[in-house]
Amino acid sequence: MNIIIVGQRHGQSKTISLGPLARLTLLLLLAILPFSMGAAGYYLTMLLADEGLLGPETAKAWEQDLSQQRQELEKIREQTDEQLVGLTSRMAQLQARLTRLDALGERLIDRSSLDKGEFNFGDLPAIGGPASQDIGSIYQAPDIVSVLDELSEQIDNREQQLEVLDSLLSERKITSDTFVAGLPIKKGWMSSRYGMRTDPFTGRLAWHAGVDFAGKMESEIVSVASGVVTWASDRYGYGLLVEVNHGNGFKTRYAHCKESLVKVGDVVRKGQAIAQMGSSGRSTGPHVHFEVYKNGRTVDPAAYIHRTHR
Repeated sequence: MNIIIVGQRHGQSKTISLGPLARLTLLLLLAILPFSMGAAGYYLTMLLADEGLLGPETAKAWEQDLSQQRQELEKIREQTDEQLVGLTSRMAQLQARLTRLDALGERLIDRSSLDKGEFNFGDLPAIGGPASQDIGSIYQAPDIVSVLDELSEQIDNREQQLEVLDSLLSERKITSDTFVAGLPIKKGWMSSRYGMRTDPFTGRLAWHAGVDFAGKMESEIVSVASGVVTWASDRYGYGLLVEVNHGNGFKTRYAHCKESLVKVGDVVRKGQAIAQMGSSGRSTGPHVHFEVYKNGRTVDPAAYIHRTHR
């Protein structure tokens, strides 16, 4: 028996001669092969049947698995929707807090001497830097919930810092407002100084416990510092008197007024008009008698008229 093998290149062929024993072996293999394949198929069929992978029961099991997977997928969708709603609400809260921070920052800028061009809370902060190497697949996107938690913590820290800064600035402003300094009038001139002088009524030397500022009748008298009104009525020798307590042992008096614009218990601001210039009491003409008290004793008001806050 000869076997002829034809090659793909140039139609070349090769002949293999088989002996009697080889021919017999080949025939046996060809005869046994179909039976072996059939036996293997039968064995595989029986194995699948034993495992329950064939027949109506298998289809039913697959349908149950698919139904269970659909239910799990629906739960995942519901959980995702709830998380999205929660994240949206949290983002809105963070945005509102950032708006508050911006408003607080703007207020602090207005109340301080900082440059608005340098601290502009209405614009995004300037950032930059050289291009960094692309790390590609090494980078892993952070969990959005973790990012929101970190952002919320940063906002809390910024709020605390801004509140402390606002408190410090408010305290500084209060200290500046209650700092006794400046003139008690907007228009006028100093007509008499603090200390010994000739009394205009008796002609004798007498102690003058304040300074006098002459001006037009009904011109404004202003408080030289913020404080609380502790007197606003007639007083012997002073005529109509307004007294303001500024704290820290300081109080000021404004005498010979024509009319008081405040009453006892009122809180007045630095530079606020508190009375009108007049000539009530022991006076020779329209003016304001201005006194400064420190720890219960009069001091020279001239030292406070040109005083500057450090």
